[in-house]
Amino acid sequence: MEKAPGGTSVGVSDPYDHVDRCDFVTDEGKCRWAREHGHHDPDFADRRSADGFRCPAAVGPDGDPDESEWDWADCPHFRCRNRDRECGRCGLEERRNAHDDSRPLLEEHHLSYSGAADGEELGHEITVYLCRWCHAKVHNAWARIDDDAGPDPEAIAAKEGRKSREQSELGFTSAADRYDDA
Repeated sequence: MEKAPGGTSVGVSDPYDHVDRCDFVTDEGKCRWAREHGHHDPDFADRRSADGFRCPAAVGPDGDPDESEWDWADCPHFRCRNRDRECGRCGLEERRNAHDDSRPLLEEHHLSYSGAADGEELGHEITVYLCRWCHAKVHNAWARIDDDAGPDPEAIAAKEGRKSREQSELGFTSAADRYDDA
């Protein structure tokens, strides 16, 4: 399994197996990074501009996604942050409490530490959401993200507790019942 620079497990053998697409790729297969941040890497931006800003990892020269020339790992500016608000391991859905500082049920888990073993800086950012309980299991190195797992009983209880508080706030209580003058 891949390891973080501190030696803890990231819970996967290949972080790129958990990537759908780069955050910078448009629906048309164009590279937004080259357009918006190209001043940070002018050579890369110039090459992408000369090719109509086509992302070689997303689509081939003819626009076919099955004919891409690169793997995601080949792109120097690749980033993939999961936006799904459920645990990538057990499927627990997030339930946030508005106006509350309680700890979220889901936490961002970083999968990619590419180059860290070679002494290079972190090259790509790949993140998924894991519930607090799965996150601890993965970092304790006895669980993998792609395990077939169900939510921990404590996780379900925490989620249902939040759901109950949310529903009680939505309930209607008449003023006569709330302010009993007797």
